[in-house]
Amino acid sequence: MFHNLELREGAYIISDAHYSLQRPELLDLIKDIYTKKLQPSQLILMGDIFDALFGSIEYTYETNQEMIQLIDTIAKDIEVIYLEGNHDFNLKVVFKNVMIFPLAQQPLQLSYNHKKIYLAHGDFDGKMGYKIYTSLIRNPFILFLLKYIDIALNHLIINKIEAHLDKKDDCVELSWFENFIKNRFAKRFECDYFIEGHFHQNKSLRLNSFTYINLAAFACNQRYFIVKSMQDKKLLEEHKFSKEMK
Repeated sequence: MFHNLELREGAYIISDAHYSLQRPELLDLIKDIYTKKLQPSQLILMGDIFDALFGSIEYTYETNQEMIQLIDTIAKDIEVIYLEGNHDFNLKVVFKNVMIFPLAQQPLQLSYNHKKIYLAHGDFDGKMGYKIYTSLIRNPFILFLLKYIDIALNHLIINKIEAHLDKKDDCVELSWFENFIKNRFAKRFECDYFIEGHFHQNKSLRLNSFTYINLAAFACNQRYFIVKSMQDKKLLEEHKFSKEMK
């Protein structure tokens, strides 16, 4: 885990935007940060920001290029922390200025007002089958093969992946979620807050030793979060972005 990172007052936290041509909503918010209409002190991207962005496969950059350039330019001005998700990984070759934290470095420890905060995309502790899968899809040799097979097939593979992802319903309430989280985090982690995305539930639970927060998916309702003073015991303030606000 990385230490000595600070979560800053006024930081924007965005999770699971699943940005694509079919889900372009995040682009307007990022443009507003780029032009300083919105002025976060820090930008934290919690994974699955892109629906398909794989660091070794340049074809996935093409439809994402404007967003990539905006985020990387913003990172010259403010600190941008990017926790890789299961849709966007091997990103150190994509972004020059962004602090990238792959799955193996999650959860990420930060401090805020003398509180210990953990951040993660949310899939860092999957079952063995999932861990094998995530390791394989990030393997440079496998991605190298996929890249050139996809090129030989005129990008049939990547286009099919993107078409499948576009059809997914990412906005489902999970009836089993609270029990799952209580069992998953039983007697784990010494911290004040544990914040993650991945599950898209927009719920906060008080567990035995810390507060667990599962973030809303920006893809579902354009919600993002701003870090606020904890004098009122509320760490994150929820906001909803829309073009009409501009």
